[in-house]
Amino acid sequence: MSAPAGSPRGLCLSRRAGEICTRERGHRGLHHRRGTGLLWTELEADPPTCPGEGLAAAAAPELADGFPDGRALCPVCTRFVALRRDGTLPRHRSWRGLASRGEEARRREWFNAFGW
Repeated sequence: MSAPAGSPRGLCLSRRAGEICTRERGHRGLHHRRGTGLLWTELEADPPTCPGEGLAAAAAPELADGFPDGRALCPVCTRFVALRRDGTLPRHRSWRGLASRGEEARRREWFNAFGW
């Protein structure tokens, strides 16, 4: 399974045991995490739904332009997710890249400003 066209550096971003594939988007053969020796097939990949559902969270600090717009950073998959009223994370897909270069740039700016 390949990542959306806006994924950073054109990487695949399939996940296994929380590790992200570091091969190019649309590659053939096994997924691979460089530096770990971890290899996996698409059948062994983590499901697209993040296991962070239900975790307590708070809105992430915002950049001057308001990004990430009141969303929380999921500590499991690093996706920005809108919070439930009770302050927990809803069911969401694991982060596997972004839909636009604009949001990718804002996300990069946020991590440079605030880190994990």
